[in-house]
Amino acid sequence: MTFRSLRPQSGHGRQAEARRNDLVVLEAARDVFAAQGADAPISAVAERAGVGMGTLYRRYGSKTELLQRLCVLAMDQALAAAGDALAASDPWDALCGYIRACVDQRSGALAALAGQIETTAEMRGTARRSMARLAEIVVRAQASGRLRTDVTALDVSWLIEQFSRRPPDRAEPLDPDEEGNVRSRLLAIALDGLRAHPGQVLPGRPPSRSRYVNRWSPRS
Repeated sequence: MTFRSLRPQSGHGRQAEARRNDLVVLEAARDVFAAQGADAPISAVAERAGVGMGTLYRRYGSKTELLQRLCVLAMDQALAAAGDALAASDPWDALCGYIRACVDQRSGALAALAGQIETTAEMRGTARRSMARLAEIVVRAQASGRLRTDVTALDVSWLIEQFSRRPPDRAEPLDPDEEGNVRSRLLAIALDGLRAHPGQVLPGRPPSRSRYVNRWSPRS
């Protein structure tokens, strides 16, 4: 998937072209780093984007700057999906639509970078806004009686992250339609598991917010 909600809808000239080229590089970087981790070479990003190294470094001063920008754009897209969900009239459909949109966009794919890059104030602020909106979506769905009460916003975030992961490249990759079909079926099963089931309690403790946040602290 591409950053559809962030892609310029119109515009001409060098500025619009620069934005389009920027998103091409960012989409390529997301695929590369989600699959190979933060140690992936910048040359792999340039090759996947179909640009030269000089072009890439004119857009970003360093590999770290590229990764930081990519994380912000991924969170911006999740924020846009949350806005659509909060505007929807049916809280349960809104929650399911939000999760499907985030999985479709693979907004959680960059969790592989956690602890490997320095977080900026922009990253932290965007993350807080994104989590606050997700919490609103969860509260609305629980108030409707259709989302189980022992599910937390962090549970939903982890779920999106699991479905956002890109499988390692294979010698014989799966057909895209087949892979998409499998993902859709498993996601439907997971969403059904979020429904309220009287008398049933989830095992274990809810995810720890401190662990979720602290994993982005640079590792020594």
